[in-house]
Amino acid sequence: MKLLVTGGAGFIGSAVVRLAVARGHSVVNVDALTYAACLENVAPVADSPLYAFEQADIRDRAALDRIFATHKPDAVMHLAAESHVDRSIDGPADFVETNITGTFNMLEAARAYWTRAGKPAGFRFHHISTDEVFGSLPADPAVKFTEDTPYDPRSPYSASKAASDHLVRAWHETYGLPVVLTNCSNNYGPYHFPEKLIPVVILNALAGKPLPIYGNGQNIRDWLYVEDHADALLLVVEKGRIGRSYNIGGENERTNLELVQTLCAILDEKRPKNDGCYADQITFVTDRPGHDARYAIAPDRIRDELGWRPSVTVEEGLERTVQWYLDNTGWWQPLLARKGVGERLGKG
Repeated sequence: MKLLVTGGAGFIGSAVVRLAVARGHSVVNVDALTYAACLENVAPVADSPLYAFEQADIRDRAALDRIFATHKPDAVMHLAAESHVDRSIDGPADFVETNITGTFNMLEAARAYWTRAGKPAGFRFHHISTDEVFGSLPADPAVKFTEDTPYDPRSPYSASKAASDHLVRAWHETYGLPVVLTNCSNNYGPYHFPEKLIPVVILNALAGKPLPIYGNGQNIRDWLYVEDHADALLLVVEKGRIGRSYNIGGENERTNLELVQTLCAILDEKRPKNDGCYADQITFVTDRPGHDARYAIAPDRIRDELGWRPSVTVEEGLERTVQWYLDNTGWWQPLLARKGVGERLGKG
């Protein structure tokens, strides 16, 4: 299968690219190389004859038309997006333009290509989204997001992703474009850009800086190891039912405080401090506006229909992630100089 992957130099996209090439798929990576992208993320496959790179912005329709005509993909995996909630609070325009207008351009370019090709039955447009479109859950562990949960986005980021989901469904219903959708829980793992919670905690801990936790640290997230997510995404694009959406979760709920304490304990073992422990650096900071209390996914559909379950527990995944950052200083150190990294964003 030839896959056109947007955002393939980003965190989740690069995991998809690496796994797809390893499994023998041809991959065209389309990425604008914005601040959070890094071609080093796909360096392990960059020399493969199965890999091609196109630097292009999904807001540029002419570039997308050229890429479709040149590479003739069998399927699209659309991951390109602005994704950091805090940045969306400070600058929502980029999120509207990329996540909504960019998705519109992708849908129209894909529809034009699919139509010119005679509407091949095997073509797929796989839109990758987030569980944040569903809003916030109560603390009750029995209540989780399902594919039928009504949308209730609370941040500019989640609202832009919700809008893009609606566009994808509309293009399926109106034009017959063969689509599948996935909504995932919080990802983590190697190559995670150092502005999200887990890499921030790891790198701040190593630098002797405060480990910032919003509010009282009781916000709950379901953590999904990024390589498990990539595996699920490839399964959905190959075997998911047309018009269907699938929730992908890690089945690993933790409060933010529990997560940070686990990271500190792993660092205490792998890179002990001369004095004290890393948990001494934990600092509670003013919560961000509209901070959702809890996300949790019920993964029944993808498990029952496609036979997928996560393979990595959060403890295993965090240990692998910490070790990766310890071993890959040369990857993350240059990224610390990029705009906004290391700053408190999203104060409203």
